[in-house]
Amino acid sequence: MTALAEHRDDAVLPPALPRLRRVFKHPKLMHHNRLAASVVLVNLVVLGCAVPGGISVDFASRAALANFALAVLIRRQRLINLMFRVATSVPVTWPLRVRWLLGKVYHFGGLHIGGALSGTLWFAAFVGLATAQAAPAAVLVLAYALVALFLGMVVLATPRLRAKSHNRFELTHRFGGWLSLVLLWALTVVRVLHSGSSLITTPDFWVLAVLTAAVAAPWTRLRKVAVRIERPSSHVAIARFTHGRKPFAGSSTAISRSPFREWHSFANIPSPDEHGFRLTISRAGDWTGRFIDDLPARVWVKGITTAGVANIEKLFRRVVYVATGSGIGPCLPHLLAQEVPALLVWATRAPRDTYGDELVDEILAVQPDARIWDTGQHGKPDMVRLAYAAYRDFGAEAVICISNKKLTWQVVHGLESRGIPAYGAIWDS
Repeated sequence: MTALAEHRDDAVLPPALPRLRRVFKHPKLMHHNRLAASVVLVNLVVLGCAVPGGISVDFASRAALANFALAVLIRRQRLINLMFRVATSVPVTWPLRVRWLLGKVYHFGGLHIGGALSGTLWFAAFVGLATAQAAPAAVLVLAYALVALFLGMVVLATPRLRAKSHNRFELTHRFGGWLSLVLLWALTVVRVLHSGSSLITTPDFWVLAVLTAAVAAPWTRLRKVAVRIERPSSHVAIARFTHGRKPFAGSSTAISRSPFREWHSFANIPSPDEHGFRLTISRAGDWTGRFIDDLPARVWVKGITTAGVANIEKLFRRVVYVATGSGIGPCLPHLLAQEVPALLVWATRAPRDTYGDELVDEILAVQPDARIWDTGQHGKPDMVRLAYAAYRDFGAEAVICISNKKLTWQVVHGLESRGIPAYGAIWDS
């Protein structure tokens, strides 16, 4: 197995970009946040244009519904796959600056946040206007219930509370989302009945119909499937599935043992010469710990496989994959597919003992020059320097990092602030 000598993480990094350019590479100004701010800005422009003529109750409610539609639809799996397909369809002969920007397609979650926040503010305005105009009691009861629900979901989705209790966030988002859709239908029907108009002639009806279909669609594919699990160590389980079509490299599958409580997504690892696919599940919390300790024979799946961040490799001539620990999972399908020349940098403790000889040999078969750093022998490396050394030596155009949140952003920001295209998950789903 390839091993790195300890001096390999002391590469001299290139100088940082000029201060102004470097500011725009800061994580707080990442494209995810820029998209969220852009949605809010568009809504402020709409508000500014509407104020001179006066904002009606109908205008506020429809502005809220339009924003909620954006927040919901941008999370639909087929739309996500389409966005990735369009963004990565440009040829590698295009200027690197353009491809660098297109590679940020996975930041689309900013549109979800911007839409949800703007929709909540517009709905609060609707409630205020409806109250001032003495709307029917049924309308006000439903409106106040909805605005309280929306505000509660927004508060629980703030980064600090979400990180502190992710399960609570997930449950409130799921059940709160379903309840809000039901209440929006009830509010629309009540308002139509009081106005004396026809339900199907109102734009609200058709928007809600589309949103209902979009929310229900993944659940129409809910099923319990067989899984065969290997446990090379107490830290890792490798789950093998043979149901349905073989997923494409770079996609992910969400699985659950209790479909109305928790869902966890893992990268699909399809083998080119085998039917089915694998998921590499590492001990990283209560759910994964229970999964590894109590191996299930069947699990729930729903929806369709969805494109992940590493699909942006198609935009570049050569890429470097940087992974730590179980981050090898999302990298492996791309390394096996060999669609884009790539070099792997993997830092993990005792790879053969942890992940098994079979998996490590499979990696080395397609990546004989892989730079594997055993943290048990050499300690934790400077991953930014390791990534840069591989990027420089391999002549790559971009670096894709799959690791924990802190290290991912350390690598991504450390490279981007020096003018090197770098990508990593943003934990916004």
